[in-house]
Amino acid sequence: MSEIPSPGPETQALASQVGGHANGVVAAADDTLLIKSALPLELEFYQKVASASEPEFDALRPFIPKFIGTLSLEGELDTDRPPSEGSLNVKPVEGGKKESIVLENLAHALVKPNILDIKLGTVLYDEAAPPDKVARMIKTAETTTSLKTGIRLTGFQVYNNLTGEAVHTSKAYGKSISAEQLPEGIARFFPIATADAPEQGLPAPLLLQILELLREDVQDIRDAFAALEMRMVGGSLLILYESDAARAEEGVQWLLKDDEEEEDDSDDSDDDDPSKPPKRYTPYDVRLIDFAHTRFVPGQGPDEGVLLGFKTVLALLDERIAAVRTCV
Repeated sequence: MSEIPSPGPETQALASQVGGHANGVVAAADDTLLIKSALPLELEFYQKVASASEPEFDALRPFIPKFIGTLSLEGELDTDRPPSEGSLNVKPVEGGKKESIVLENLAHALVKPNILDIKLGTVLYDEAAPPDKVARMIKTAETTTSLKTGIRLTGFQVYNNLTGEAVHTSKAYGKSISAEQLPEGIARFFPIATADAPEQGLPAPLLLQILELLREDVQDIRDAFAALEMRMVGGSLLILYESDAARAEEGVQWLLKDDEEEEDDSDDSDDDDPSKPPKRYTPYDVRLIDFAHTRFVPGQGPDEGVLLGFKTVLALLDERIAAVRTCV
């Protein structure tokens, strides 16, 4: 990928950040792209996976954010000056340009995105980490759900249907619960809207469809990951789904159309009418993200700690699907 032109200060704070720390991640002014610091291993990962000459990544490629390219900023974000008109200020930095990675913003396709960041893996430290950090990360894995299950709920947001505002659950929640409480966390992220409790969630039949479709994608990601020899430390599975019931319903119906119906829709002249809203909505998305400590390890097999995490996620989804099905 070639370097793309700098947009200067035309960026804004990332509204959909739910897990970990921002690491300098900002959104483009129109919210379609994310810009983050170009750490060497993460840049290597995206360049390698995005390359058409690397067919071993074909199965995984649809399940990582689209890599647009790199960007050189003539400075860095100025945290001492308040944002103006929704944009962030950039100040000059000595020593030249600062390279960043430009990715698609997955949340942009959703009107009211419910977002969950699931940290994957049993090993939370990079092989190059200093001894004190290794010790700290080992303790974190042992005292949270990471070591036993291969996952930790890093943070999530779920929209309130009555207020139209996102309700955030911080990473402190994921660090505080036990492995036995993970189903409770998943239920909090996938609530069912009822007549008695309409404030959060989708109707059970619609939620069930999204969960079943999502589960298929997670299985596909797991299978693609299992075929690769790499170690992913600090990476996450990011799950998003639409909390606007009408839009989610339209998205699900589009996904469930047969090929003939899709072909008919593609010929619909209304699609060319800019005065009418698009008919194809994304009801959910799921991707692997955060590759700052991902290394390729030929000859060493797949990352068993991350595969344990996928096993846990699939089991949790199966449990939630079964629970929601009883309400349909």
